[in-house]
Amino acid sequence: MLVKSPNHAREWIDQVFAAKSVARGGIVRRSVAWVEHEIGRGRFIQEVEARGFHLLECGGQFIVICNRRPIRNLV
Repeated sequence: MLVKSPNHAREWIDQVFAAKSVARGGIVRRSVAWVEHEIGRGRFIQEVEARGFHLLECGGQFIVICNRRPIRNLV
């Protein structure tokens, strides 16, 4: 079993939210299973909320809308 460093979660989160699409207000998509394996669902949700972003779950994927503006669901 691979032992993760104490800073692993912070480093993983920093890497996810350092993506260019985040800076442009785009989206980030990650597998739910992978997020749960790496840092856990609760921690990921906290990190998204702390940034004021929106989080969707569909088809085994987390979709983070990296924008604080309101969302309008059209369909």
